[in-house]
Amino acid sequence: MIPYTDFGGNGPELHFLHANGYPPACYLPLIDMLKERYHVTAMHLRPLWPGSNPKELGAWHPMSDDLLLFLEEQNLAPVIAVGHSIGAIVTLRAALRQPEKFRALVLIDPVLFPPRFIAAYNLLKASGLAYRLHPWILGALRRRRVFDDPETLFKSYRRKHVFRHFSDQNLRIYVNGISKPRAEGGYELAYSPEWEARIYFTSVWRDMDLWWGLPNLQVPTMIIRGAETDTFLSPTAHRVQKVNPAIFQETIRQATHLVALEKPVQVHQKIEWFLRIKLGQPGPPQDKEKR
Repeated sequence: MIPYTDFGGNGPELHFLHANGYPPACYLPLIDMLKERYHVTAMHLRPLWPGSNPKELGAWHPMSDDLLLFLEEQNLAPVIAVGHSIGAIVTLRAALRQPEKFRALVLIDPVLFPPRFIAAYNLLKASGLAYRLHPWILGALRRRRVFDDPETLFKSYRRKHVFRHFSDQNLRIYVNGISKPRAEGGYELAYSPEWEARIYFTSVWRDMDLWWGLPNLQVPTMIIRGAETDTFLSPTAHRVQKVNPAIFQETIRQATHLVALEKPVQVHQKIEWFLRIKLGQPGPPQDKEKR
C-alpha cells in the first residue's frame, strides 16, 4: 500500500499532493481549511516512502502511476485533486492519462517550463553537468540535515529571504513539517537531501508530453501562481492560455513559488471559488477568520 496521510474532514473526496522537500504536514493551514468541506487525503511521494532509493527514479512519470494506483487502492476516484509544484505536475500527468478519475484539478505553481527550456535542460543533462550546475540540486545537497530542535531551525529560517512572505505561525508549521526526531537525539530533515536533489535532476526533461496533452485536457482545471514565482513564469502562463483557454489562471500578489504555504487563506478562497463555479460546491463562510 502506498503511504499517505488521512487528514479527515467530511464531504467530497479531495486529494492533496505535496511539493519536493515539503511533506504534507507543511500545508496544515491550507489543509485545515479544505477539510471543513472535503475529506482530505495526501499520498506521500516516493522520497517519503520507507526504504526508497533515489537512484531508482529516472523521471517523474512513475509517480503519476503511483497516484493512479493510490486512488484505486483507497477507492477515491473520481476525486478533486490539488497539487503543489511537482505535486501539480504528477497530478496533471495522471489526469491526462486517466481523466475519468478526476472531477477537477487545482495546480498550484506547477513545475511547467516551455519547450525551449525543456530542450536546454536535455542538453545539460546529456552533458553530465546537471548535478554540478543545477542551482537547486547544489542547494539541496548542502542543506543542513541535523539540528538541535525545531526552534533552532525556525530562528535560522526566519532570517532567510526565501521565507520572507511566511508569517511566523506558518513558518513554524513548515519547520515542524520537515522535522523528525533522531534516535541519537536532536532532529533531522524528514525529507532526504539526496531525494530532493534527485527530484530536481529528473525533472523537466520528459515534459513535452504535458504540452502535447494540454490542448485536449477536459477536466476542469485552475492554475494558481505566485506573482513573484521563479517557476511557473508569465510566458508559460501565456502559452497555457493559448493552448487551452478553458484553464482558469489566478495570480496571488506578494507570493512566490511557495504560495500555498505563504498565502493559504488566499489560495483556499480561490480553490473554493473555482470549485463553486465548476462543480457547484458550496462557498466558504463569509466570516472566515484570517489565518
